[in-house]
Amino acid sequence: MDEALLRSLTPSVLAILVRRGADFAAAEDAVQEALVEAVRVWPAEQPRDPKGWLVTVAWRKFLDATRADTARRRREGLVDEEPAPGPAPAVDDTLQLYFLCAHPSLTPSSAVALTLRAVGGLTTRQIAQAYLVPEATMAQRISRAKRTVSGVRFDRPGDVATVLRVLYLVFNEGYSGDVDLAAEAIRLTRQLAARVDHPEVAGLLALMLLHHARRAARTAPDGSLVPLAEQDRGRWDTGSIAEGVAILQAALARDRLGEFQAQAAIAALHADAPTAEETDWVQIVEWYDELARLTDSPVVRLNRAVAVGEADGPPAGLAALAALDDALPRHTAVAAYLHERDGDLTTAARLYAEAARKAPDLAERDHLTRQAARLNARRSR
Repeated sequence: MDEALLRSLTPSVLAILVRRGADFAAAEDAVQEALVEAVRVWPAEQPRDPKGWLVTVAWRKFLDATRADTARRRREGLVDEEPAPGPAPAVDDTLQLYFLCAHPSLTPSSAVALTLRAVGGLTTRQIAQAYLVPEATMAQRISRAKRTVSGVRFDRPGDVATVLRVLYLVFNEGYSGDVDLAAEAIRLTRQLAARVDHPEVAGLLALMLLHHARRAARTAPDGSLVPLAEQDRGRWDTGSIAEGVAILQAALARDRLGEFQAQAAIAALHADAPTAEETDWVQIVEWYDELARLTDSPVVRLNRAVAVGEADGPPAGLAALAALDDALPRHTAVAAYLHERDGDLTTAARLYAEAARKAPDLAERDHLTRQAARLNARRSR
């Protein structure tokens, strides 16, 4: 059963149903039912035209639901328009669907959450983690967004800023390794950059390329995480780095700085350093200051504390960290790292173990657990 194929076809099938007149919420439900049917049927015999099969089954599911809803009897005339089985048009609707989901009737945060759930394939838990809110809160937000767009004609696409936010979060989730969506986010951002002449679109593409260039070095052969300072820089993709830097330089030259350009500048400074010891941390702190000014994000300030600890010493980093809410994700892990750099191995080991218990995924939990064990072993010698 090719789950990756199903995931890649979902946006196009959903877009086709929307274009044929289905409201977004009903179309999403119908596509989900078609995917369940595919999981049941395809292992025995996968169709020659998977996309056409999904379109046909999803459309039938939508029509069945329409007939059953007395409040939507006006849609029964669509029965005669049921698409005949056969190949569906080979058109990539994904980026257009991102714009349609960023509908003016939704707030930007609701539009992002809805798109991540319906098109990006992320779970409610993953979206909630990205927004630093409880899962139940995010579930309510997505439900409200579905109700808002239910019955709305998707003829007024949303703005570029909302689509950029969605692509950024999809890339981050794929980059984390939990869902393999990073390459897809880069592909869509390339498409967007070809259509829209805006420095922040270029900034986001540069940021993705610079981060993705390090992907091969981020894990060891056993699957464990490799911190940036310990990565084999010879495994970094120099072609992607060169392309990302060139795109970033052209964007910065337009003197319209945005958060994605600032993040890309930080990534470029890491990529430019021949070794971890030669990283220009002072300049990185300056870029984090710019980024904090642009976003006022607590996560940015958390990352800035690490950079301050590298540029000005661990005590300075710990002082910057003390000003932040210790409930922030990865706050405990950052504290552990800075205490280790400051020579307090006992506190660092305790904090690494505590951070491991809070880790959002298995790979990070294993990494933090190993860090705690390493320090405990050093202390016992």
